[in-house]
Order: sequence, then structure tokens, then C-alpha cells
Amino acid sequence: MEIKTIALEPTTLRVEGMTCSACVAAIERTLNGINGVTATVNFASETAHIMAPAEMPIKTLISAVKSAGYSASLISDSSQVALHSKKSATSLFFAVLFTIPVLAISMNMHWHHRIEAWIIGQLDLYGVQHPLGSATSWLVIGLSAPVVLIIAIPIHRAAIRNITHPTMDTLITLGSLSAFGWSIYANATALGDVYAEVSATVITFVIAGRFLESRAKKRASSALSTLLALGSKEVAVLRNGETVLIPIDHLEIGDEFVTKPGERIATDGVVTSGTSAVDNSLLTGESIPVDVSTGSQVIGASINRNGRLTIRATRIGSDTELARITAMVVSAQGTKAPIQAMADRIAAVFVPVVTLISIGTFFTWRYLDHSLAESISSAIAVLVIACPCALGLATPVALLVASGRGAQRGIVIRQPRVLEVAKKIDAVVLDKTGTLTGGQMSLLQSIVLPQAGAPLGLRYTDLLLAPTILSTALSIESQSEHPVAVAIVAAIKLQGIKATTVTEFSVAPGSGAAGRVNLGMLSPVVLIGSPVAVAHSTTPFHPELAQWVTDTQSLGLTVSVLAWDGVALAAFAVGDEIKPDAISTIQSFRNSGIEPWLVSGDSVEVALSVAKQVGIDADHVVAGALPQNKVEHVKFLQSQGHRVLMVGDGINDAAALASADLSIAMGTGTDTAIATADITLMRPELSGVIAALNLSTKTMRVIRGNLTWAFAYNLVGIPIAGVGALKPMYAAAAMAFSSFFVVTNSLRIK
Repeated sequence: MEIKTIALEPTTLRVEGMTCSACVAAIERTLNGINGVTATVNFASETAHIMAPAEMPIKTLISAVKSAGYSASLISDSSQVALHSKKSATSLFFAVLFTIPVLAISMNMHWHHRIEAWIIGQLDLYGVQHPLGSATSWLVIGLSAPVVLIIAIPIHRAAIRNITHPTMDTLITLGSLSAFGWSIYANATALGDVYAEVSATVITFVIAGRFLESRAKKRASSALSTLLALGSKEVAVLRNGETVLIPIDHLEIGDEFVTKPGERIATDGVVTSGTSAVDNSLLTGESIPVDVSTGSQVIGASINRNGRLTIRATRIGSDTELARITAMVVSAQGTKAPIQAMADRIAAVFVPVVTLISIGTFFTWRYLDHSLAESISSAIAVLVIACPCALGLATPVALLVASGRGAQRGIVIRQPRVLEVAKKIDAVVLDKTGTLTGGQMSLLQSIVLPQAGAPLGLRYTDLLLAPTILSTALSIESQSEHPVAVAIVAAIKLQGIKATTVTEFSVAPGSGAAGRVNLGMLSPVVLIGSPVAVAHSTTPFHPELAQWVTDTQSLGLTVSVLAWDGVALAAFAVGDEIKPDAISTIQSFRNSGIEPWLVSGDSVEVALSVAKQVGIDADHVVAGALPQNKVEHVKFLQSQGHRVLMVGDGINDAAALASADLSIAMGTGTDTAIATADITLMRPELSGVIAALNLSTKTMRVIRGNLTWAFAYNLVGIPIAGVGALKPMYAAAAMAFSSFFVVTNSLRIK
């Protein structure tokens, strides 16, 4: 039997019309009801993150959201968001315009009586019969009507739409229409107090709260909006020697394009001509511009500061660094942390429970012989104050701010669940190459001994100078592409030394390279290679040189010895340089109660040397580790009760990254490691690990504070409203303030 594999693709939709977590549940229920679709909806970012079969049209998903009573569009289209904000501001303006006189008349009895007298006087003047009830109350009801019956239409529509799955709108609609309907009845029959001002005030406070909430959420999502806006729309491509401006979508891999000073680089590529400094700060958080020249890799959306560059495109569209970062941030914001899922489950049953409490409040007050007006007032207050907005926003807004702020600092959080794990970490397993070290060979030490050339005789006396000796090393190593040779060449060139002509060049793999170097009147045979290989072809090393070779090899460095005509004159120690912040980062781990381990595939000598330099204990070093050994060590630590953080950058780290409780990949590493890790650091600095842990800890502290407030607010507010100690109008203000508090508290993460 053939098993058919269905390819799934991620899609992110912008969803409009949500008012609380119950709306989230309704949309998720609808989308997840489609065969093959898995969806999570984020109330704070107003997005739906969907995994659907590749062949499924986007229109099908948008139609499903609309069938649930909400509007949706692809996240790339932000026009509707601006329109929604404009509508909210207009609604708020007119709601306030009508509500202010309603409140002024209702709360100032002196005004109430004067207006009543004036209206009665006017009716008598024109011989019009007096209305049933208070004329001023009818005026208040009339001014409240546009707010309750027109401006609040979207709220009432949403309540009707979700009648089988009550939402916050259900509470607002029940509360406002009950107060408004009762006011008409009570004034017409003179049975009790009028609550028209309550119905208008409730709606106005709700609209005001949502307007402020949307503004705050916009600030919270500003980092993602910045990422989405970074991509270039057009690119200047070279065609037959001429510059042609084309849409970015038409750019192909291999095309060469021009970037002028001050412009954003259109896509990832390699510089083919020109020199400049490139600002990567918006993508990596690195504030210092990076110097680039021919052969340098550049990232799309970074800013070319001061030179004209010609670049060959190597990655386009969804494969670019910017697209990858944006996709990870969007995915993270669409994924729910366990603590958020718990809050959503509570919010989903909260509205029906509150509705029952409100009904119970009404009948309890009536049973205790309170007036119909008092019973309705208390029931309405319960409905209004119990809005679950704060509960629904407590977690997602904080996650939204954290993921956005992290992206701005070069910290891309792929899995929000890890925020809950970060504070519990007590052991960290570190790879060496590319993590503790830079991942590239560089010249770390060297020694040049002109006096060791005495056996060469008097004819070499004038040539035995350090610059000349280094020039011959540069001349030979320039002919090789070996990483050790490249490192030696780069270091010597920095001293301004030039190479000279080489003849009879030859290479012995694993041993070294040799050739005859032209020094004018003399052309010595220059050999550079491993100490063992060179020793076989030379006189005994000078004692000082021999001791230097022994000492540097004990540090795990790769040593090359240079000889002229069989006499050793210099030596070079090449290695993977420790990152400048490695020592301080290891100390920060210890200060936080996290024990560092070094697990590396390198030799024991190299691993111990690096561990000693950065401050890791020798008994916390595992050398010669294969990928499975790294996994085994992570699991061993976990079996000892530790919560383990794994930090790496290579393909050989991927399995260990997946096994750890929390994993962080260096963004300079392989795609496999980055795709596996929970958090990716876009900057090469190891200190980013500490920053990521601190961000996670702070975010969870804010989330817990938000949830504590949301639960406490409802636990205290509902009983106060139920016993009649809180008027509906003040309940509406408290509800709006609660949601706004949660959002603004989350902004502290920035």
C-alpha cells in the first residue's frame, strides 16, 4: 500500500475583528476543521499562522476565516490595518461627542433639573403634551441612541455572529442593550432609574480601550513591521554594461546589480567590485559597519554606507537572510507557549460562566426584594467588568514585544515555549569552533630569528632581516590555498610587506610547500611546513626556536616552520582565535548558576587549551566528540537532573541542539543548525547567549505579572460588581484600564 505524503506550507494571515480570546478560539476551530490544516491564532499580533497543504488556495483559508465572521488578508498587505485604525479613531470621536453631554446631564442633578424645566417650558409654550416620564431622561436616551445603536453595530454584529460561542462582545452587547432597553421601559413607566448613560459610557469605554490597545499593540509589533518593510521593491541590474531598474521579483540568482552609497542592498550576494562599509544593524544588531570589498558576502536589506558596490546575487526571495529572519519571527509570534495555551483555555469558558453569574446576580437581587432597577444594574456591572481581554492579551502581547525586540538585537526566537525553560537552565554545553572561537584560522603567534641563519654564511648576512624573512614566507604561502597558508598571508600583508617572485614551486600535501624565492643576487630555496617535515630537511633547530615550537604546540596550535637552504629561521602558530567576549560570557554563566561544559570534536590538547583560556574546568571538557557523543552528553546531563542549554553552529551540532532543553545556534553557522535551534543569534558574539537568556527571563516575568493582574482583576472585580458596590459605568472604565495596563506593561520589555 502506497502512503501519500502531503507537503505542507506555512501561511500567515492578518485577521481583523477579534476582540478577545474567545474570538481566537472560534477562528482556530474553523481553520482546524479544514482537512489537513493546522492553525494557531495570535490575538496580540492579529495574525493566524497556518500550516496547510501546498495545493490549497489562499482564498480557501481566507474564506474560512470570513465564514467565522472575521476578515482576513495576507500579512504582506497592510492597507486594511491602516483603514481599521482610521475607523477606530472615527468611532471613538463620535462616541465621545455623544457621551460627554450624556454624562454631564446624568451626573449633574442641577443641570438635570434646569434642562427638565426648560423642556417643559418649551412644550407648554407650543402647547405640546408632556411625554411619559422625565423629558431630560428622554433627551439622555436620545443622545445615547447613536452610540448604542449605530456606533456599536460592529460589537453587536460580532456578538450575534458568535452567539453559539460567546465572546467579550456578547458581554458588552448584553450589558449595553439591557441598560438601554431598561432605560426606555423605566422612563416610560416611571418604574425606576434610567441607565442610558451607562449603556453609552460602556460602549465608549470599550471603543476607547480598543483604540488605545490597538495603538499599543502597533508599538509592540513595530519590530516585525520594520522587518517586513526592509525589503527592496526595485533593483538596479547590470544588462550589457548598462544599469536597468527592474522589480525585485524579476531578479535572478547570478544577476549583478549596483548599490549606491546610502541605498539598501537588494538581496544577499557577493561583492564583485567596489569597496565600502555596510551597516547590518537592523538585521544583526551589530552597530559597527562592516568593511567589504571584492569577494565579501553581503546581506540583503543592509545599508551601503560610503562606496559604490557591484554585487552578484546568490540568494533571492524567500531564501534570503531577511526572509529567513522574518519567517522565524512570524512563526514564533504565531506559536503558542504552554502558559498562553492555558490562559486561552480559561478565557474560552470564561464568558459563558460570567453570563451565568450575571443572570444569577439578577435573580439573587430580586429574590432579596431589591428593586428591578437595582437588580439590572448589578447584573450589567458583572457583565461589563468581567471582560476577558486582559487575560487574553497577557501572554501574546508580551511574546510579541519580546520576539520583535529580540529581532532588533539579533536574537531570533523561533519557539516561544523556550521562554519558560530559560530561567530553569543550570548547565550549558558549548561547541568550540564557531561558538567559543571565531571559526576561522588566524595567525596567533610568530617568531623570527635572523641570528639562527649563521650556518648560511656571510653571503646571506645582508638578507637576514625580519622583513626579508617574512617576505619569503609570504611569497611561498601566497601560492597555496591551504587555510594555514591563507592565515599567514593575511597577517604578513597587514604589516605592509610585499611578496617577490617564486620559481620551482612545489607542494607536499600534509608536509608543506617549497620554492626558490628571488631576493636579487640570491635565490634561496625556501621551505615552509610542519615542524616534523621541515626538521627532516634542515639542520637542527636553533634552541630558542625549538623551545618556541614545543610551547606553542602544547597549546593546541598548528605550527609551521620556515627554512632557507636547510636552515630554520622562523615559525608561525595558527589557530582558531578565541572570541573576545568568550571569557566574560563563561563568567556570566557561572554568575547565573549555569555550569559550562565544552564538548568538541577537536583533539584533547586543543580542547583543553581553549577551555583553559575561557575559564572552563578541565573536568568539564569532552574532546574528540562525534555528533552522537554530543547528544549522549546532553542526555547524560539531563539524566543527572540538569536543564541543559546547547550552543552550537555546525551540522555536527544539530542532533545535540534538538536534544537539549533549550538550544541556541550562532547565525554564522550552518542552515541545519539554525533550522534545529530554538533561538538563533544573528551576531557572531557569544554574549548574545546571555542576552537571549535575559530577554527570556524578563519576558516570563512580565507574562506572570500580566496573568496575575488579569486573574486578580476578575477575582476581585466580579464580586464587587455582584454585590452592587460598582456601577456599570465605572465597571466599563475598570475593564478598559485592565486591558490597557496589560499591553503597556508588556511594552516594558522594549
